Amino acid sequence: MTTTIGAEEEFFLVRTGDRTGDRAVEPAGSRVVARARRTVGDLVSGEFHQGQLEVRTPPCEDSGELHRHLAAVRRAAHEACRAEGLGLCATGTPVIGGAGARVLGDHPRYRAGVRQFGTLLDDFTVCAVHVHVHVPDREVAVLTANHLRPWLPLLIAMSANSPFFEGRDTGYASWRTVVRGRFPALSAPPYVDSLADYERLTAALEESEAMLDATVPFWDVRPNPRVPTLEIRVMDVPSDVADTAALTALVRALVVDCAERVRRGDKGPRTCGELLRAAYWRAARDGWPGSGVDALTERVLPFAVQAARLVDRVRPRLEEYGDLERVAAFLRRLDEHGCGAQRQRASWSRRSRPADVVDDLVAATAGTGPVSPA
Repeated sequence: MTTTIGAEEEFFLVRTGDRTGDRAVEPAGSRVVARARRTVGDLVSGEFHQGQLEVRTPPCEDSGELHRHLAAVRRAAHEACRAEGLGLCATGTPVIGGAGARVLGDHPRYRAGVRQFGTLLDDFTVCAVHVHVHVPDREVAVLTANHLRPWLPLLIAMSANSPFFEGRDTGYASWRTVVRGRFPALSAPPYVDSLADYERLTAALEESEAMLDATVPFWDVRPNPRVPTLEIRVMDVPSDVADTAALTALVRALVVDCAERVRRGDKGPRTCGELLRAAYWRAARDGWPGSGVDALTERVLPFAVQAARLVDRVRPRLEEYGDLERVAAFLRRLDEHGCGAQRQRASWSRRSRPADVVDDLVAATAGTGPVSPA
């Protein structure tokens, strides 16, 4: 039986006027979502800030189907933005921020988060892609996360698409990862021995107030509280929808491989938390095609080498689902153009204008521009 997949993508809404220095984030989420829902219903929704929105797919059996759904819902969101004089922008952090990037969305959980974490959330303006893989057994799901932990830094490097923040180059490929790493319970999940162990830990973290809600932890891998999926949340949102589809295919193959190991009695490697933290930091700083800490071997290896090892490990699953060429094409794009951070810096290099970066991102998000700027 095919293991179903789904994806959620988050975007910024940006002004697309001709004034020099424009393209700042606009707090128009409610208006844009209302327009887009006329076409795609609840496959589009608001996000943490009013300058963002989220699109999602229904459960899909193959990555081609997921690609088509994502392209369609992106198109609906893009057209809704155009009707409001805005652009849909796929980047992990806002290239040009402004006050509009900090208008809170209308949701009780968002307001509760601000009360609990205070100024930590002042610049928490980030956009991700979340991948869902069907894992109906929660015990298997939490133990599968143990196996996924060492591979999360590689996924950061492959998807890194947030070098700029509010008009300046941060020096990082994924500034979004750095922003998220400040929180007390928001990064790689801890190693757990069982579902009961996981539930005890999340309950204790909620009581400590380091976690808002034990049923909805913000770790980078979690069993989804509403649907029978394992959710992987570590990646920046890609500007190219083909990259999202390929990353989803690769993540599914890895999850299925890891879940099979769990069912054979393997609870996963006890990867050192500090080493994993260092691996996150290095991946966030350098991105593809750099090198980073391989948390399995504890050696610094090129990300291309780590990716080749991952593909070799999950090749049977990629072949089974017909995804091998999709993932291979994604790796070729990374080799030719680098990750999203390199593409953004290529846009900047033309005239040193943040507006150029945003314009290229909007075009790539809509599917009307090149994957890699000239």
